[in-house]
Amino acid sequence: MAGAVCSEGSLAAKLAAVLPHLDERQRRLVMGAEARVLGHGGIKVIAHAAGVSAVTVSKGVAELEAGEEPLGRTRRKGGGRKSVNETDPAVRTTLLSLVDPTSRGDPESPLRWTTKSVRHLAEAMSAAGHAVSPPTVAKLLKAEGFSLQANAKTIEGGQHPDRDAQFRYLNDRVREHQDSGDPVISVDTKKKELVGKFKNGGREWQPKGEPEHTNVHDFMAKDLGKAIPYGVYDVAADSGWVSVGTDHDTAEFAVATIRTWWRTTGSDTYPQARRLLICADGGGSNGYRTRLWKTQLGHLADETGLAITVCHLPPGTSKWNKIEHRLFSHISMNWRGRPLESHEVIVNTIAATTTRAGLTVHAELDTGSYPKGIKITDQQMGGLEQRALRRHDFHAEWNYTLVPQRAHGPP
Repeated sequence: MAGAVCSEGSLAAKLAAVLPHLDERQRRLVMGAEARVLGHGGIKVIAHAAGVSAVTVSKGVAELEAGEEPLGRTRRKGGGRKSVNETDPAVRTTLLSLVDPTSRGDPESPLRWTTKSVRHLAEAMSAAGHAVSPPTVAKLLKAEGFSLQANAKTIEGGQHPDRDAQFRYLNDRVREHQDSGDPVISVDTKKKELVGKFKNGGREWQPKGEPEHTNVHDFMAKDLGKAIPYGVYDVAADSGWVSVGTDHDTAEFAVATIRTWWRTTGSDTYPQARRLLICADGGGSNGYRTRLWKTQLGHLADETGLAITVCHLPPGTSKWNKIEHRLFSHISMNWRGRPLESHEVIVNTIAATTTRAGLTVHAELDTGSYPKGIKITDQQMGGLEQRALRRHDFHAEWNYTLVPQRAHGPP
């Protein structure tokens, strides 16, 4: 009995020395462990020695027997290795001077002509007397609000003084045509694509370890050439028509696509139409300076009997063209990560493009010949001006109408 009392007394002394340094959970676990060692009746003995309730000790035993993972170590405040900012207060200033945007143009900057990777930054920091590792540089940058970022296309170049006015004029023409039930289309040439087993941007789900294999070099295959998608986007119907050309991106090819769209789709969708409004960029095959574009539209107006009005977007605003973000962007997403192995693949992939909003697309291959270098003489242009070309009062170079030489359909 005396031995038991002595044992209990030493146990009480041990617990009194240790428990004050532990948190609530740690105290329960220590007392539970001691109780398990004592065996039957140990809970009551430990509770009496520690001056706590037996229920508390029982909880400690239950937590140990549950087999939960340790919560981790608890270090005394201020313990462990000091941060680099504490051991080297100047490291932050030095790092920020290296990555500051103004240093990009500083010829004295050690990183003026190289990428600012964490490895290069760590080397530059070491050369400046601050020995840090690349992971440490990454942590410091994140702490300062830096992140990996790509270039952003936001600078549009010189802004024309009548840019906003032209957009308002164009929007008024769109509303006017739509209110009268006449079609409004947005046209443009999508980026030319190499045909063959070439790498295409983006990623697609594939079996693990089985990526789509493509050519190492992007040299055009002479037997396949390039694909030239020219698109027509019907704004009201939310539908697209794309002709995939194989020859050249010319004004003749552009108008041929519009002609095919009208014959196969537009005339059925708008049987009572008397006018057609075309919204186009200011350059390329449908540019406002291109004489062949206007001449070909004059022929199309005569064939269809439609008064064809063209409103060009002001310079530097091609990305505002509706066909870019309502049709072409969805086509690019649809064939991401997929090699465009043949013209058939390109046509079928374009035609399969849809959106939740209801976009539908028709595509076909155009193997016609559209030679470059066709010249429209001053005499021919003068005849078109007198016969069919009617320039608007506001920015006549951007806004004009081709008047047909015959009526179209019933009065």
